[in-house]
Amino acid sequence: MTDSLTKSRQLLSGDDAVALAALHAGTALGIGYPGTPSTEILETLDRLGGRAQWSPNEKTALEVAIGVAFAGARALATMKHVGLNVAADALFTATYTDVDGGLIIVSADDPGMASSQNEQDNRRYARAAGIPMLEPVDSQQAYDFTWLGYELSERWKIPVLLRLTTRVCHSLTPVLPRAPIAPRVADFRRDVPARVMIPAYAKPAHHRLRAKLADIAAWNEAEGPMQTEMGSRSLGIISTGISAMHAREAAPEASHFSFGLTYPLPIGRIRDFASQFERVLVIEEGDPVLVEEVRAAGIPVEGKTERFRFSELDVARVRRIVAGDDSEEPTPPKGKPPELCPGCSHRTVFHALRDLDCIVAGDIGCYTLGVLPPFSAMDTCVCMGASITAGLGLRHALPPDQARRVVSVIGDSTFVHSGLTGLAEMAYNPPPTGHLVMILDNETTAMTGQQEHPGTGRAIDHSRAHRMDFAAVARAMGIAHVDLIDESAKNIDLKARIAECLARDETALMIVRQPCVLAAPKIRLYEKAADQHCTAAPAA
Repeated sequence: MTDSLTKSRQLLSGDDAVALAALHAGTALGIGYPGTPSTEILETLDRLGGRAQWSPNEKTALEVAIGVAFAGARALATMKHVGLNVAADALFTATYTDVDGGLIIVSADDPGMASSQNEQDNRRYARAAGIPMLEPVDSQQAYDFTWLGYELSERWKIPVLLRLTTRVCHSLTPVLPRAPIAPRVADFRRDVPARVMIPAYAKPAHHRLRAKLADIAAWNEAEGPMQTEMGSRSLGIISTGISAMHAREAAPEASHFSFGLTYPLPIGRIRDFASQFERVLVIEEGDPVLVEEVRAAGIPVEGKTERFRFSELDVARVRRIVAGDDSEEPTPPKGKPPELCPGCSHRTVFHALRDLDCIVAGDIGCYTLGVLPPFSAMDTCVCMGASITAGLGLRHALPPDQARRVVSVIGDSTFVHSGLTGLAEMAYNPPPTGHLVMILDNETTAMTGQQEHPGTGRAIDHSRAHRMDFAAVARAMGIAHVDLIDESAKNIDLKARIAECLARDETALMIVRQPCVLAAPKIRLYEKAADQHCTAAPAA
C-alpha cells in the first residue's frame, strides 16, 4: 500500500471510495455479484490488495458476509438494487440477529434505468427490513459512511444498508482518506438466542430489533451526520443523497437541511428545521418515501409532482420542482440504440431462433439485445433466471403446436446465478412437449464488464478456480438430452440442431459456447498467466 492511498487527497468515484474505505477499515471479506452500478467496488478492493470475491448470486454473497460478521470480523456485501431482491430472504432475518463484526450491505440503485430492468427505490427496504440506512452525497461521504456503517453495525450488532445511486457510484469527487486500521481478529462467540431464528428466539429478537432502531434514532437526533445551511426564511429545503447536491446548486438562496442516516429518520431535527419557514420542500429522487414519512409525522411539507418521480434528478429538474413548474419536459435527444457487438457469438443463435419462428423466453444479459432488429427474437424478459421458468410456464399452458416453438435463452453467468433451480424444475415437472433451454456461454459476465463467475474457472483476480461443468450438472439433474456446441466449429448447423430438439418431446439443454469477442483476448492472457504460474510453482 502506497502512502498516496492513506495521506493525500484523491479524486475517486463513489464505488472506489467505498472500496478504499473498506480496505482502510479492516474489512475481512468483500463479496457480491457484479451489477452496474456497484461492480467496481469489489474490483477496486481486489486491485488495492483487499480480499474480495465474486459469488454466484447476491443471496449467497450476503449469507457468506453474515457468517463473516458472526465470526467477529468486518464484511462488505455489494449488489445493485435488483440484487437486493435476490438477497432479501437473508436480509429480513439478518436484522433480527446479533452480528459481532460490522456488516455493510451496499445497494447501488439505478434511477433512470441506465442499465437495469426497473428503477425500484430501495429506501423502502430499510423500512421493511428494519435496517439502518446511510446515503452519501458524494465520494467523500461514501468513504466516511463506510467507516460509520461499520461503527454503527458493531455498536448495535446490526447490519447497515449503504444506499448508493448511479450518479454517486460513478461521479468523481475529492476524497481525503484517514489512517488505516488492522483487521479485527475473528473469534466466534456462541449466542444461540441471537443467531438461531426459530420462532421461540425470533419473537424476542423482533422486539430487540425495534429497541435497537429506537436507540439508533435517538443517536441520529443527537449526533447523526447532518448539515444545515441557513439562507432565506421563505424556503426551507429538506434533501438527502445526491438530491442534496442538486438542491444546493438549484436554490442557493434557500435554507437547506440534509442528513446521511436516512433510516431511522431524525424526525425531531426535521420538525425543528421545518418550523422556521413559510414553505418547506422535500427534494428526493425516486419514490416519495421521505415526503410521505415526514407528512405522516404531522410536518407540513411539499413534495415533487408525479412527473419527477421518474428517472434521475438534475439541477435543471430541481429548479423546476422549486418553481412549481409541472409543464411537459423537453424530449431528450435520441441516442444510438445498443446492439450486439459485431462478431458476437449470440448473433448466430438469434438468427436461427428468428428463422425458426421460436417463442423466446429471454433473460438478463447482453443477449437481451436479441429483442432488437435485425433479430427481433425475444418475447419475454423479467429477471435473472426467469427465462427457464417462464418458458416452462409457456410450455405448460400453450397448445402443443405453439408449445413446441418455445425456447429459453440464458447466459452462463445468469445460469449460475438463478438458472439452476429452473433446470431442476424442468427435470422435476417436465411439460408434455418437453422443453429446450439454451445456455449462451461466452465465458464471462459480459454486460457488467467481463467479470468472472463459477462457470469461467477463474476467480475475481482472474487466477485459476474450480469451473462448473454445466453439462454434467444437467445430466445429474436428469435432463434427457444435453448438447455441447462449439460455435466456432465450421461444420455446425445450429438451426438444424435447434429444430431437432424442438421436434422431440423431451427436456433438453443446449450449451452454445464461444468466448465473448471483447473478453477473448483477455481470457487468453489470463490462461497464459495461469499456465506460467503453474509451471513456475515448486513441486509439492
